[in-house]
Amino acid sequence: MDRLSTACLVALLCLAAAPARAVTLEQAMANPDWIGPPVETPYWSADGRSLYYDLKRSGSPVRDRHRLDLADTRDTVLDPAAMANADGADAVFDRARTRAAFVRNGDVFVRELASGRLLQVTRTPEAEASPQFSADGRSLQYRSGNAWFSWDIAGAIGGPAAILKAEKDPEAKKPDDLAQDQLRWFSTLRRIKADREAQKQHGDEFAKGDPTRAPLPFYLGDEVTIEATSLSPDGRWLLVVTSPKAYEHGKQGKLQRFVTESGYEEQEDERTRVGRADPAPQSLLLLDLARHTQSALALDDLPGIHDDPLKAVREENAKERPVDDKPASQSSAPGPQPSSKKKADAPGVRAVRIVARGEDGGGGGIVWSADGKGLAIQIRAIDNKDRWIATVDFDRAKLLTQHRLSDPAWINWAFNEFGFERDNRTLWYVSEESGYAQLYTKVPGGKANALTSGRFEVSAPVLSPDGQWFYLRANREAPYSYDAYRVAVGGGALERVTSFKGLEQFALSPDGRQLAALHSSAYVPAQLAVVAVDGGAVRELTDTRTPEYKARQWVEPKIVEVPSTHTKQPIYAKFYQPKDFDASKKHPAVMFVHGAGYTQNVHLQFPYYFREQMFHNLLLEHGYVVLDMDYRASEGYGRDWRTAIYRDMGRPELEDLIDGVHWLEKNASADPQRVGVYGGSYGGFMTLMALFRAPDVFKAGAALRPVTDWAQYNHEYTSNILNTPQLDPIAYRRSSPIEFADGLRGSLLIAHGMIDDNVLFEDSVRLYQRLIELHKDNFELAGYPLDRHGFTNADSWLDEYKRIYKLFEANLK
Repeated sequence: MDRLSTACLVALLCLAAAPARAVTLEQAMANPDWIGPPVETPYWSADGRSLYYDLKRSGSPVRDRHRLDLADTRDTVLDPAAMANADGADAVFDRARTRAAFVRNGDVFVRELASGRLLQVTRTPEAEASPQFSADGRSLQYRSGNAWFSWDIAGAIGGPAAILKAEKDPEAKKPDDLAQDQLRWFSTLRRIKADREAQKQHGDEFAKGDPTRAPLPFYLGDEVTIEATSLSPDGRWLLVVTSPKAYEHGKQGKLQRFVTESGYEEQEDERTRVGRADPAPQSLLLLDLARHTQSALALDDLPGIHDDPLKAVREENAKERPVDDKPASQSSAPGPQPSSKKKADAPGVRAVRIVARGEDGGGGGIVWSADGKGLAIQIRAIDNKDRWIATVDFDRAKLLTQHRLSDPAWINWAFNEFGFERDNRTLWYVSEESGYAQLYTKVPGGKANALTSGRFEVSAPVLSPDGQWFYLRANREAPYSYDAYRVAVGGGALERVTSFKGLEQFALSPDGRQLAALHSSAYVPAQLAVVAVDGGAVRELTDTRTPEYKARQWVEPKIVEVPSTHTKQPIYAKFYQPKDFDASKKHPAVMFVHGAGYTQNVHLQFPYYFREQMFHNLLLEHGYVVLDMDYRASEGYGRDWRTAIYRDMGRPELEDLIDGVHWLEKNASADPQRVGVYGGSYGGFMTLMALFRAPDVFKAGAALRPVTDWAQYNHEYTSNILNTPQLDPIAYRRSSPIEFADGLRGSLLIAHGMIDDNVLFEDSVRLYQRLIELHKDNFELAGYPLDRHGFTNADSWLDEYKRIYKLFEANLK
C-alpha cells in the first residue's frame, strides 16, 4: 500500500470513529428538507398491484405523486401524461367488484378492473365528490356541492338525480283578495288558469314516468340554507340537512397584515369568538324521489332531547355574586365579572347539528347501507353533551334511536366512526361509553355487542371486502404504542396484524390480503411498508431520509411513568437525558408542553414537534434535562383523562407538570430552583398558567402563540370544554391566564405570529398590555409579521428559538 493510500485509509477511519456533530440551532430550525420528506397520503391502485403516495419536492412546496409497483418495487414519479391514467384515492367498488370509481383532480372516473380501461365521467370546473355505485350496479352516483347526479354506465349518459331549490314553489302561491276577485269576475281568466294547470299536471305526470327527462324540482322554501345532502344507493331517497337562512352567525373582527406585497396594510376577516353565536341549528328533510314528496324528520323523540344538561352549571353561575373588576388572582371570591352579556336561558328542545363530512374522523354523519334500504344518521347536541345514532323508518318518515352517548363534560370530537356491515342491516360504531373508545355492533332494535374492550383506544375501523373482519388502529400494548389489529365481525379475539409500535395509519388492499402501513419512529419520518394480514415478513418500500440526516446521532427519548399525586393513573412522559449524564451534579430542567390539549405526544412515532425534539438534543449538549408530558387532557388515555379539565382548564395540567418537576428532581438530579417551561398554542397557554400560578416552581418560560383569554378563542373547541362565556363565566375566569397575570415572578417570553388566524395575535397583545399595567418586569413580546399559527418561515423559527435558548441560559444556568 502506497503512502497516499495509507493516509486516505487513516483519514477515513478517523472520520468513522469521530462522534457525530451535535445539531446546531440553525440546523434544527432550518427548512426540514434536509431531513427528508415524510411519505404522505398513501393509497392502493384499484387493481391492488400498486401503491400511490405523495412526496414533497426538495426546495419546493410541490408534492409529486409516486406510483410504486409492488411486483418489482419500481417507484415512478408521475408526469402529466402518466397522471392522466392514474387512479385516485378512496376508490369505491361495485357489488360484483368488477369496477372501481374514484375522484381525481375534482373529476369522477371509473376503472374497469378486468381490462384496466379508464372511463372519465366528468370534466367540469366544479369539484365532484362522493362517488358510489347504485345498488343494482347499473349507474354511478356522485355529487357536486349538494347536487347529486347519476351516470348510466351502459348508456354513458348522466343527469341530476334530484333538483333542489331553496325557494318557494311558485305554483303554491295563494292569490290575494284582488286576484280572487279577478278570477271571480272574468271567466276567460279562469279558463286560462285551468288550461295552464292542466298542461302542468300533464307535463309533471310525464316527467315522473319518463326516465329520459330531468326530474321535477323540489322546492324547500326560502327560509333555509342547504347544508348537506346524501343520496341512497338505490336512487329512491335523498336526505337533506338544512339550517335557518337568516341565522345570525356572530360578529367577526378584522385581522391586520402589516408586511404585504402591495406595500399597504391589509385586512382579512377573523373567525367568530366563542359564544358570540352558537352554530346554526340543523334540521332533516327526507325526499322521496319516486313519489316526489318531502317529509321532515322530527327530532322530538330522541331520548334526552328535552333535557337541560347544563342546569346545574346555570344555577352555579346564578348564585355567584358579581365582584369588582379585579382579576381572579386579586378578587376575594371567584365569580363572573359584571357584564352586559346576554343571559343564557335554559333550552326547550335542544338544538342539534348533523356531523358534517370529515368532522367525525370518518366519512361524515350520514351513512347508507349498500342496498339503499338502511339509513343511519349521527346527530350531536350543540351543547356538546349528547350524540345519537338514529336509523330511519321510511314508511313513517321517523327517526329510530339506536344509540345514545352522553357525557356530563363533552362528547369527543374524535372516535365517531360508524356504518353498516355487508349484510345491509347491522350497524357498527365507535363509542367511549366504557371510558375508552371501543368498537360495537348492533342490529337495529336489538342489543349492542362490544367487539373490543379494555383500557386502550381503537380508531379507524375498516371492513374487509368479504365482510368478515374489522381492521383498526389501537394502542392495546401500551398507551404510546400503536399498531393495526383485526377482530371478526361476529366477535372474538383481537388479533395483532402489525408490530411497528409506531403505526400512523393503514390502508387495506382491494382484495383484503395486505395492509399498506404508514409507520415511523422517534427520528424516522413516516415511511411506507406492506404487510400480509395473515402474517409474514414486512416489506419496507421507502426510506426518504437524506444521507446527512441519517448520519446524525440522536438521543432516544425514554418513555417513563411519572406518579401522579392527583390520579391513580401515572402520567406518561418522554424523558431526555444526556448520554454522558453525571448524576452527581444538579442539572437545569426544561418542561416541554405539547399543544392542542387533546393530542398525544408521548408515543413511538415521529413527533409533530420534530424541531422541538432536535432543540431538546441541543439542550442536552448544554447540560439540561428535558421532560415532555402527556398531561391530563391528552389523547390516548381514555375519556376521563380527556375530560379532567372540564370547566377548569389549566389546573389539572399544571398539577401534572409539577409532578413532573418532582420526578426530575428525584430521578434525574434536576435542580428544583432552575426549572423552565415552554410550549406553543395550548402549550403556550400552559406556560402562562405555570408562570402565573406556580411561580415558585417555574423560573422562566416561553409562551408561543398562547391563548391568554379563552373568551377570545373559537366556538367549536372552547364550548366543548368551558361551555360559553354567557352561560359559564366562572369556567372562563378560572381558566384564562390573563386573570392570573399578577402572579408573574419569573422571566417570560411571548412569541406569536402576527397573522395567526387560529389563536389571534390580539391574545398576546392584550396580555402584554395587562402586564404593563401590572408593572411587571422581565417579559417581552416577539411578533412575527409573516407567520400564522404554524410557522412556515425558517427565519422565524430560528429567531424564536434563539430567544428561547437565550431565556433559559440567562435564567436557569
